[in-house]
Amino acid sequence: MTATTLMIQGTTSDAGKSTVVTGLCRVLKRRGVRVAPFKPQNMALNSAVTEDGGEIGRAQAVQAQAAGLAPHTDMNPVLLKPNSDTGAQVIIHGRAIGNMEAAAYHDYKRVAREAVLASHQRLSMQYQMIVVEGAGSPAEINLRVGDIANMGFAEAVDCPVILVADIDRGGVFAHLVGTLALLSDSEQARVRGFIINRFRGDIALLQPGLDWLEERTGKPVLGVLPYLHGLHLEAEDALPSPVYGRGAGGEGKLRVATPALPHISNHTDFDPLRLNPQVSLHWVAPNEAPPAADWVILPGSKNVRADLDWLRAQGWENYLARHLRYGGKLMGICGGLQMLGNAVHDPHGIEGAPGSSKGLGYLDLSTTLLPHKQLRNVQGRLAQGGMPVSGYEIHAGVSAGSALQHPFALLDEGRTDGAISEDGQIIATYLHGVFESPQACTALLEWAGLQAPVSFDYHALRERNIERLADALETHLDMRQVMQLLGAESGQFFGAEA
Repeated sequence: MTATTLMIQGTTSDAGKSTVVTGLCRVLKRRGVRVAPFKPQNMALNSAVTEDGGEIGRAQAVQAQAAGLAPHTDMNPVLLKPNSDTGAQVIIHGRAIGNMEAAAYHDYKRVAREAVLASHQRLSMQYQMIVVEGAGSPAEINLRVGDIANMGFAEAVDCPVILVADIDRGGVFAHLVGTLALLSDSEQARVRGFIINRFRGDIALLQPGLDWLEERTGKPVLGVLPYLHGLHLEAEDALPSPVYGRGAGGEGKLRVATPALPHISNHTDFDPLRLNPQVSLHWVAPNEAPPAADWVILPGSKNVRADLDWLRAQGWENYLARHLRYGGKLMGICGGLQMLGNAVHDPHGIEGAPGSSKGLGYLDLSTTLLPHKQLRNVQGRLAQGGMPVSGYEIHAGVSAGSALQHPFALLDEGRTDGAISEDGQIIATYLHGVFESPQACTALLEWAGLQAPVSFDYHALRERNIERLADALETHLDMRQVMQLLGAESGQFFGAEA
């Protein structure tokens, strides 16, 4: 028996597709359903390493957690990681196959389609239900030919679609009716209902609009989801909103500043700091003077040499020198580690035009970008203090130099990671997700100058938010209709627990 499939598409980017898929995966898991998330094609710079040693979008890793599964490359068979305004690294089944300009990838979609359908077929043989997330909007006319991300996929596997729109943006009825109008007849028939997301106010005042929408389209409104204040799910790509300024921690005791690099990747690394009530995290915008800080962290980058040029143009080189002179702490993660060294070499043009760039020169190491990307989930201990730490590596760079003789972490597999400067003021690591390890994060906060840091369990926070989201879907969606779209018989899976 193969799985039934339901696809969640949106009228716009950030309409709530990832949120609804995550919530549905947890609702179905609660009911004892073996469910898997799936996104045919994702464009994102936040990614995760899977159990089979590949790379997928970070949002699909969170959806896998909601489904009670380890992330797998079949959950996101095509991942595009932009490295310029017109080009991206193309990752198929978790492995980078090279960089392509937009026009070249458009021609490549025929090959990518086969990877998408093969992954869906494998998942179909392992699970009872598959909940699929679309990308952007199905009404993007210029991308309709060869589409594998939205209706092209839905038509290929013959699955029903629910359309999600964000009422908080305004114009929700125009979004839904307009999107539907731009679809073909067969695609319109495939849309079985609507979900309105992020509603705040009196539902009675919205009801006339819902009635009009159902009468106009002949399709049901399956639910109106409330605006869940403070809900945290890891962002698929965009920086948190508000994009810049202080994070949810407010005026915390430890001031952390990090540049919003043009090609920033895996900014979800900072969520455990941003949400920690003892931390005030400041994303520094372009053309904004970096603020006074206790701790500066250089994040990952999809184009390290270009972002190094940007940092210098923005005045960060002088700022960092002053920050260190007055006793501030400095850290680099992945691309940030590479920036802190003497040089970054890209002889093969992995991230841009071939060439070399001078680093910031704070650590005696140099990095060479190679075609084969390092992809690992790792565990170990901090070299100083011995606190357990875990994370994942996603990098094309190989670093060498005497600075690595004073490592940041000792890994279980017998390797070392990163570096600590001789004066202990600068640390660098290749590990993404390093702040998700509560004991290691506490040790790092203490190193950065926080007095009496309190342990902050980010994993538990993420789990609470997934449960909160699932509760909202159970309350505000017509789950009986949703289950019928998933092929469940009347009453099946209701009241069952995982």
